[in-house]
Formats: sequence, structure tokens, C-alpha cells
Amino acid sequence: MSPAGPVAATVPLPSSKSVSNRMLLLRALSGRSAALIHNLADCDDTLAMRRALVSCDSLVDVGAAGTAMRFLAAYFASRPGRTVTLDGTARMRQRPIKILVDALRQMGADIGYAVQEGFPPLKIEGKTLHGARLTLPGDVSSQYVSALMMLLPTVGGGEIELTGEVISRPYILMTARLMEEFGVPCIFQGAHISVPAGDYVMHDCEVEADWSAASYWFALAALDPDSQIVLEGLREDSLQGDSLVRNLFRALGVRSEFDGRGALHLTHTPVCNCPYYADLTDTPDLAQTIVVVACLQRRPFRITGLRSLRIKETDRLEALRCELRKLGCDISIEGNDTLSWNRSPISTESTVPCISTYHDHRMAMAFAPAALLHPGLTIEDADVVSKSYPDFWRHLTFAGFTLTFA
Repeated sequence: MSPAGPVAATVPLPSSKSVSNRMLLLRALSGRSAALIHNLADCDDTLAMRRALVSCDSLVDVGAAGTAMRFLAAYFASRPGRTVTLDGTARMRQRPIKILVDALRQMGADIGYAVQEGFPPLKIEGKTLHGARLTLPGDVSSQYVSALMMLLPTVGGGEIELTGEVISRPYILMTARLMEEFGVPCIFQGAHISVPAGDYVMHDCEVEADWSAASYWFALAALDPDSQIVLEGLREDSLQGDSLVRNLFRALGVRSEFDGRGALHLTHTPVCNCPYYADLTDTPDLAQTIVVVACLQRRPFRITGLRSLRIKETDRLEALRCELRKLGCDISIEGNDTLSWNRSPISTESTVPCISTYHDHRMAMAFAPAALLHPGLTIEDADVVSKSYPDFWRHLTFAGFTLTFA
């Protein structure tokens, strides 16, 4: 892939899969299947969720959809008389789920492990569950917390106490705001979540565009001084934590402004060579994009708050370290939550890098902007973007990139 000139495009961004999958679960729990959800995400993760919720099969395979795995475990566990084996890809079978299963068992769930203790596939016998006072570590997937929050009102309510550092807090707040929108307000203060018993009142609604998807266009604006990029569908008062991308990219050289029509205009601004520091505890999905941009700008950096990246679609810390070496950057992994770089260059084997994605959609899209500085760059397994942004490559062609698909 190579740019044919300055990046210029008006981009209709995809819908948020995080919002879509929460709305789908809330609609299912409400029992009001006739309520319309407009502008649902058209990506693998949301399609997996939609198919599973209407399936009558005893085997439900969600593929690589981590959100669907966690949300559906809670949903099927609360369906009396329903027997399901919930499975996914080989990588999904390596992603831990014991903390969620243990919490559901405290509520009366009958869930077993079909292969390995603590990991999918899950054997679920649906039961009538009850509310509970739950304690979960706050530094694990927020999807565990969100799944339990959305389920609790329908089984009598309860409380969730988060211990230690609470990561991905905006995703928990997103869940709370959507629950309130559909009739069940809960209280999330500090590390405590109080969830009342209640019935969801589902009504027709619309999904906003995805701020995570917007981040790749921020990256292009940061790397191309002559770029002209307009993003459509985003909300200034977004539910999504990744809307913080606007703040995080200011220091990387991107100013963003909404116009009167709701479109977001990105403008490249000059940047210094001073070190870049960021704590991404609340926005870990932006990590790959930000790290790649900082390296391409030759900016030394130290980025913390990344501990959840070890158990994503791949070990994202190690994947970044390996692939950035191909761009001449030898970044360091500190413990399980920090990446840093002192700008020391290393030699590379090829002037036209070939980036491996490790079956991770965000690896593909985070490294795509590197083609601005490395024309001819190759992205392996390019179709992996269908997990969250199926039109990504098509939108890049609209923006002036020349793409060749093997």
C-alpha cells in the first residue's frame, strides 16, 4: 500500500461495536425484541452477537468476539431450560473467563468448562438466577463487569465491589449510562457499583459512530502535514471513552473541531521532539495507534496503563515490539503495563516492511498509516479489519491510497 498524495477524505465512520453489543444485550434482557436499534455496527463482533441471540442451536460459536463471549455467558446462564456450549477461535480459548464464571456461579449459574479450567468453551445450563454482592478485581476486563451490571437488574439486583486499580473505567460508565437510558439507573462511585432490581424499558434507539475507528484517521492526520480529513457520525457528548483520542492526539500534532453539522475536522499542527507521556488505563484500545505514531514521529515516549493488552486478540505488547522493529524502532516492555522508547534506531532487514497482524484487527489498522513513511508497506491478513471496521481499506482508497490485495 502507498499514498498517491496528501490524505484527503470525508469518512463515514462505522458504528460503535461497544455500544451496539450493549444495546443488543439490553434489548434481549428486556424481552422487547420489536424495539429497533438503528445504525447497528456491521462488523464481525456485532454480527456474532446478533446471530447468537436469535440462535436455537446448542453450540454457539462467537469466533474472535470477546465482548460477545462475556455478554453471552451472562445471558445464556440466565435462560432457564436453555443448554448451550459457548465457544470461539483458538485464541478465544486462551482468553481467561474464570472471574466472570465464578461471579455468575455466585448468582446460581450452572457453568462448566468443556476443555480447560478457566477458559472457553463453556458448557452452560440456563437457570433462574438471583442477585448477589459480588467482588471482582478492577484490573481485569471491564466486559466482565458490564456483563454482570446489565444482568443484575433482571435477577433481583445486587452490588459489585471492584478491588485494586480500576481499568477501562469509561466502558463501565458507558454501560451505566445505557442502563439508565433504558430505565434502570445504577450508581457507580469510586470502586462500588450498586444495581437495583428493575425491568428495562427498551425503546427505539440509534448507535453512534466509533471513536476507536476515528483514531486511525487521527494517526494519518498526525503523520501527513497536508492532510484534509473530515469524520462523520461522531458525537461530541459521546458515551465512548475513546473519545479522549482528541486530547491524546493534541500532543501528537492533531487539532480537531466539530462544525455546525456534526462533522469533525482534523488539522495537522507542528509537533516538538520532546518525550510523549500518556496513561491509557481508561483507553487501552488506543495504545497501538498512539505507539506507532510516536515511533514514526521519532518521539521518545513512555506509555502506561496497558496491562489488559496481554489478553486481547493477541498479546499486543509483544506484537507491537516485534512489528515496530521492522520500522527500525526497538521499544521496551516494562512489566505488564508499560511501553517505552528512547529513540534508539536499529537496522532493518527490508526497506519495505511486511507487518504481521496476529489475527488482530487493531494491529492492521494501527500500522496502516506507516505507509505514509514507508511506501509499499504490506499488511498481512488484511481482512482481519472486518472484526470492527469492515470498510477500512475501502475508505483508505477514497483517501488517496493505492492498495493491492494478494
